[in-house]
Amino acid sequence: MFELGYIVATAGVAALGVDFTPFLARHIRGDWGELDEFDRRQNNLAVQEGYRLLSAYTVDEAGTRIWIITEADRSVTTILSPEEY
Repeated sequence: MFELGYIVATAGVAALGVDFTPFLARHIRGDWGELDEFDRRQNNLAVQEGYRLLSAYTVDEAGTRIWIITEADRSVTTILSPEEY
């Protein structure tokens, strides 16, 4: 649906040892994960209008969450924890 640009991860999520490929695949398909309806609509508009995109996913049974943010210019996609924002 859109370009990811460079893919980077913060030290905090890199330390989780999680394979982020499935989550990036969901993000690029427009499966925004665990967002409310308002944020989903915002993302759908952002794809068309070129704004920043945010997805949220739970990555393990302990409930660890990550965010994936693609910048408006599509130059970089960052994987981070909500606490690192």
